[in-house]
Amino acid sequence: MKCVIIDDEPLAVELLEDFVGKVDSLELISTFNNAIDAVSFINQNNVDLIFLDIQMPHFSGIDFLNTIEKKPLVIFTTAYSDYAVEGFNLGAVDYLVKPIPFHRFLKSVVRAQQILNPAANVQAISENTTVPELEQDFMFVRAEYENVKMNFADILFIEGLKDYVKIYTTDNKFTLTLISLIKLENLLSSKGFSRIHRSYIINIKHVKSIQKNKVLISDKRIPISESYKNSFFERINL
Repeated sequence: MKCVIIDDEPLAVELLEDFVGKVDSLELISTFNNAIDAVSFINQNNVDLIFLDIQMPHFSGIDFLNTIEKKPLVIFTTAYSDYAVEGFNLGAVDYLVKPIPFHRFLKSVVRAQQILNPAANVQAISENTTVPELEQDFMFVRAEYENVKMNFADILFIEGLKDYVKIYTTDNKFTLTLISLIKLENLLSSKGFSRIHRSYIINIKHVKSIQKNKVLISDKRIPISESYKNSFFERINL
């Protein structure tokens, strides 16, 4: 499938380029950092699939789809889940919410292949994938008006607030982002992180010392609640 990436965030484009390169059935023919520049290209070239960001300055992914004459298959890639219904109403193959894991990306590609060529053996896509699923060591989080790349190794701990979380990093800064602590717990539990309190997730590798009801990370003493104590101590063999 000949594919195009349209996204105004360079890091998101870089990640998608990497993913596309791992799937033999995909051929990346162009990338664009805005949807306006992509209109004439799509109308004048044979494109099977577009990886399309929705929220872009001046001209959104939705505007783009309503403008182009030729309608390739579209997989939306966005930091927001708000547009999912509208995206599917526009006939999108799938709707991927950033940060996008490779297995979820591959599932969307398989779905697109089924639509484009229903008779094809879908298993061949994953068999032809030249590298195994990417074990990501980073994530993207939305902070103000951009998606910020955060390396797992640089995260000290995460503090849950009412509607937001604060992600504290080794550079003595924090990033405030709108995401649930439960979602982060599910994402990070296999990456060396542990939930020790209803308001805290910690990176175990940065723990300096452990007391009965607290851990020390950097110069911050973080409480361990009774409900998480046993699972945390079992995990670190205490």
